[in-house]
Amino acid sequence: MSLTRRQLFAVGGVSAVAAAGLSGAPLPRFIRSAKADPAATTQAPAATPQTPAATPQTSTTTPPPSDAELLAELAKPSPGGDVVLGSDKAPVTVYEYASMTCPHCAHFSENTFPELKKRYIDTGKVRFIFREFPFDKVAAAAFMLARCASKDGGSERYMAVVETLFARQDEWVNDHPLEPLENIAKQLGFSDASFNACLTNQQVLNDIQAVRDRAIKKLGVNSTPTFFINGKKVVGDVPIETLAKEIDPYLKTG
Repeated sequence: MSLTRRQLFAVGGVSAVAAAGLSGAPLPRFIRSAKADPAATTQAPAATPQTPAATPQTSTTTPPPSDAELLAELAKPSPGGDVVLGSDKAPVTVYEYASMTCPHCAHFSENTFPELKKRYIDTGKVRFIFREFPFDKVAAAAFMLARCASKDGGSERYMAVVETLFARQDEWVNDHPLEPLENIAKQLGFSDASFNACLTNQQVLNDIQAVRDRAIKKLGVNSTPTFFINGKKVVGDVPIETLAKEIDPYLKTG
C-alpha cells in the first residue's frame, strides 16, 4: 500500500513508528500533521559528553558483534550507496549513524562536524561515512530528500542538504513539518514535482530502512549519534577533543 502525501505526516504522530520501525510505504501524505520523535522535539540543553544520546523505542536486543564481525558489517556499503567524504587512503574511518530529528545530532553537525572536517577529513586523515538511522517518518523524509539530491551532486550534495536541515531543525521538526520542509527543499533546488517525486520513491525509503535495520540487528546501534572509529563504538554528541583522542593514535608514525 502506498502512503499519500497527507498520510505521510498525518497518521496520528510519527513517534509511534519508532517502536514498530518505518512502514514500507512511501512517505508523502503522512507528513502534514505529524509529530516527530519526542526526543527530537524536547527543548533540552545542548548535549554534552555526559548527556545520553537520543534513543528510539525499540524492543530489539542483540548481543554485541565480535570485532571481526563488526568490521565486516561496517564495511558493507549501504543499499543506496555510501555517503563518503575524505580520502580512501585515510588511516582512520569514522562512521556516523544519525537521525534527522535528533537534537544531539543537529548539535554535533553544527558544532563539532565542521572542525572534524577541517582538521581530519579535508587533510586526508579521516574517511568519513554518514549513515541514516531515522527515528520516525519525518526523519526518513528528510533523509529521502538528501538521497534524491545526491543523485545529481554525490556525497557533497547529500551532506549539504543534511547540514542545512540540521541547522534549521527547529523550523521543520514540529507538529506540521510538511510546509517548512518543502520550503527548505525548494531553497535547496527542489521543485514541487521533484519534492513530491522524491517523497514517493519507494526504493529510496526501502534503502534507508535497510540501513537502519542492519545497524540495529548487526551493529547494536540503538541511539544517535553513534560513531564507529576504526571499529570502536563511541556514543553521544561528543566534542572534537573526544574524537581526537580516538583518531590521533592512528596518525602517529614510528
